[in-house]
Amino acid sequence: MPYKSFEEYNIKVTDDVKSSYENIIKDLGEDTSREGLLKTPERAAKAMQFLTQGYDQDPVEILKSAMFKESYNEMVIVKDIELYSLCEHHILPFFGKAHVAYIPNGQIVGLSKLPRIIDVFARRLQVQERLTEQVLDCINDTLKPLGVAVVIEASHMCMMMRGVQKQNSITTTSGFRGQFEKIETRNEFLKLIGK
Repeated sequence: MPYKSFEEYNIKVTDDVKSSYENIIKDLGEDTSREGLLKTPERAAKAMQFLTQGYDQDPVEILKSAMFKESYNEMVIVKDIELYSLCEHHILPFFGKAHVAYIPNGQIVGLSKLPRIIDVFARRLQVQERLTEQVLDCINDTLKPLGVAVVIEASHMCMMMRGVQKQNSITTTSGFRGQFEKIETRNEFLKLIGK
């Protein structure tokens, strides 16, 4: 049985982006009729739709879909969440991991929803600083916890493949709200994520 893809793409967007990729490939001096490149513009168009699907998703609704009343009021951490995004300056990937914590204030959220909202914001043209703030604010504003902490560590292909070409550099961003603004709570979080 042949491989079947179950991903769905907007046909008009696919056609428009495919045409743009054909022009880019030609402008770079390649032959778009070459066997290896025949389907590349369409594949690239579909890949870009997949990599930017976060624009069509609502992170607030994702969190609201799994909020539960609970009296637990200690730190909840989900660490080492894989993330993949595209730098908005060069449209090159950056990737790494996120660590998210919150202190419930009468409500908890299904644990899988925290990685889901990371994906929603990461699957857009991004900068790591904004990504950190968007995740932080979304959890803080929607869940209304006693505190939220987000740390993101990522490698940026725009620094590795071009420009300064530094292969081993990691960029770390962080944000803290509520109880995590207190040094003791922040330090406990950083210790627990191993930083």
